[in-house]
Amino acid sequence: MKKLLLLTTGGTIASVEGENGLAPAVDANELLSYVSDLDNEYTMETISLMNLDSTNMQPEDWVTMAEAVRDHYHAYDGFVITHGTDTMAYTAAALSYMLQNSSKPIVITGSQIPITFQKTDAKKNIKDAIRFACEEVGGVYVVFDGRVIQGTRAIKLRTKSYDAFESINYPYIAFIHDDTIEYNKKTHGENLPFSVDTSLCTDVLLLRLYPGLKPEMLDALASMYKGVVIESYGSGGIPFEERDLLQKINELVEKGIVVVITTQCLEEGEDMSIYEVGRRIDQELVIRSSNMNTEAIVPKLMWALGRSTDPKEVKGMMETPIAEDITIWPS
Repeated sequence: MKKLLLLTTGGTIASVEGENGLAPAVDANELLSYVSDLDNEYTMETISLMNLDSTNMQPEDWVTMAEAVRDHYHAYDGFVITHGTDTMAYTAAALSYMLQNSSKPIVITGSQIPITFQKTDAKKNIKDAIRFACEEVGGVYVVFDGRVIQGTRAIKLRTKSYDAFESINYPYIAFIHDDTIEYNKKTHGENLPFSVDTSLCTDVLLLRLYPGLKPEMLDALASMYKGVVIESYGSGGIPFEERDLLQKINELVEKGIVVVITTQCLEEGEDMSIYEVGRRIDQELVIRSSNMNTEAIVPKLMWALGRSTDPKEVKGMMETPIAEDITIWPS
């Protein structure tokens, strides 16, 4: 019989109607009481870590979750974390970097409608998460609407629909049909020891390019941030005519600021080798994101900067696949 730990953090799944709208209020034990009809193939204990709308979730809260898993890792066979949907993808990726080589499932779930409502997706999602947490797999996963997503590959694509999350640039791990789990892709680890590193540097900016952005804006970043993620256009181009952003990016790099280039396109990733607007970027200095999701890039950069202040070392960590966050395309 599997022994599981439920860690609750708030979110829609734990919300009730209040004077100012929905807000988290249901604790871990009450949440679990709504799914007490599951088969007794496991035992579950609970810890209420926090009760936050995930809009208020911060990197420090990721650390709290990671430390909770670390502190109880040897006492349980699997973990379920309930979480709000708005920043769930960031949390799933962050935990994937802080908790590496887990031989046990760490499953994150939530809902679009509170569990206290008569019509809700919460009960199904918790039941599915518990079922997957009993599996003989390791790593961090998002389980939502019957789909299992690698923790570094989840993106919230819809604001209201039950199928809020998609797996981007990577296959779904599995599909859950009632009591049956149909695997689409099984991950095979390297049997490395479980490692925990919660050192995060949060001095990271995410900047989305748009036509008309003033290059002078980048001048202020060097005194405020140690890393900048730039969501560029298409395959990864940076404007160098009229409003010359490329020169400003070079100046940031010269000042020791780590710069990551990604794309605003959800699928297929960047390839700066195709167009002149990409080839003009010094790829020996900036970090290439390949086909990582932005929701993974940001926490990965915080994690890498937390481990090193050397731009070359950070570049090496960022461009190395971790927890299936990068797909190496055939050359």
